[in-house]
Amino acid sequence: MRDDVIELDALVPGARVLVTGAGITGRSVSAVLEPTGVRLTICDDDPLALQRLITPAKVVTTAEAQAHIGDYALVITSPGFPPTAPVLAAAAAAGVPIWGDVELAWRLDRAGRFGPPRRWLVVTGTNGKTTTTSMLHAMLTAAGRRAVLCGNIGNPVLDVLAEPAELLAVELSSFQLHWAPSLRPAAGVVLNVAEDHLDWHGTLEAYARDKARVLDGHVAVAGLDDPMAAGLLATSAAPVRVGFRLGEPTAGELGVRDGVLIDNAFGEQVPLAEASSIGIAGPVGVLNALAAAALARAVDVPQEAIANALAGFAVGRHRAEVVATVDGVTYVDDSKATNPHAAGASIAAYPRVVWIAGGLLKGASVEELVASVANRLVGAVLIGHDRELIANAISRHAPDVPVVQLVTGEDFGVPEVNESNETSVTAVTGEAVMSAVVAAARNLAKPDDTVLLAPAGASFDQFTGYAHRGDAFASAVRALSR
Repeated sequence: MRDDVIELDALVPGARVLVTGAGITGRSVSAVLEPTGVRLTICDDDPLALQRLITPAKVVTTAEAQAHIGDYALVITSPGFPPTAPVLAAAAAAGVPIWGDVELAWRLDRAGRFGPPRRWLVVTGTNGKTTTTSMLHAMLTAAGRRAVLCGNIGNPVLDVLAEPAELLAVELSSFQLHWAPSLRPAAGVVLNVAEDHLDWHGTLEAYARDKARVLDGHVAVAGLDDPMAAGLLATSAAPVRVGFRLGEPTAGELGVRDGVLIDNAFGEQVPLAEASSIGIAGPVGVLNALAAAALARAVDVPQEAIANALAGFAVGRHRAEVVATVDGVTYVDDSKATNPHAAGASIAAYPRVVWIAGGLLKGASVEELVASVANRLVGAVLIGHDRELIANAISRHAPDVPVVQLVTGEDFGVPEVNESNETSVTAVTGEAVMSAVVAAARNLAKPDDTVLLAPAGASFDQFTGYAHRGDAFASAVRALSR
């Protein structure tokens, strides 16, 4: 009997299974497991989340689940629960297996519970996951392949397993990968690795190890221009290892020659597409396209389909999205740049930037970022919980750049920058934050400059999410031209 079938023994009828988290992931897990006859218990400390459940499962608090952890044959956790969460730490101490929803999906798929197993093409990295996965899916569909976009983009993998498909284009976060130790994709890519989510993983090394799980399948792909990603590829045991770079590719690589994307890994010097056809500014768009093309070529997608997909590809919302040009100044919404690495890639696409940044840095440092983009900054407007950390980095690495900090408070005023470029701090109310931000950025910008929202931090200190933050920015920009 195959190992993947043996490993599903915990899902026999009557087995007690604990699901941690009653959100989207918990609901997906419950919907898949209820028909199997297992005895489900769902734990969550959010009463509203529990009330939204439509399930015959027993519901308890996490403390109650922890107190009886030894009663369960299996724990399936939502990716937001870190290993240090008390209920999961108790499960590990008691020897109870812990799976994530991706691990469950992988095992069910391998066991043939939804028909012939799919070929998984998995994308991860600190920056560029969603764009790369979307490009990959476009390439697959342009080739006429039956493919589904899922994971951390679109629907959870569990929700699409019943759909007719040959291939899954899957975006996975480090959280999801941590709880998916059995994953062995047909091909997987690590785009890049930089400090992010250190509050969850504890160390950069632990974060990188979780990212590297996508390289445990048949074809391992990684960005060679990123030292940590390249290092993960070098230590991968995958039968096929492929790198991609902005420069000219050697054997086993994809790269760029004379403005053309070249595959020198799955074919000898095969031209794929003109770099100028990629609708994303700067080197990040080229790197994302190369990564997507590597996964597509791993499953025999022809050159024509890759070129057609890139020519018709449109960037998603809040990902380097041009909002408007007002008085010669271009305003760009890259609210999805929620970590320093992503912000750095975004800034690198423009020569003169008024940078809007701040939020929750999640333990990441901005020193290297600010040092690397200092020559591009002509101003900065800083918001949110960790704005002072960014201001301090700018003062060290770009002391001549004028900086405006906006802090929440009862008094409201549009900030001004004095003639000596000294930092000013102005209090604003939460609802008025982005209007004041855009007004301050407008005062700093000159014609041909780019006002760029690339926060380098999460948004939850002031907004409901990066989309809310980006929408608020776009609304404030559009108000300028009225």
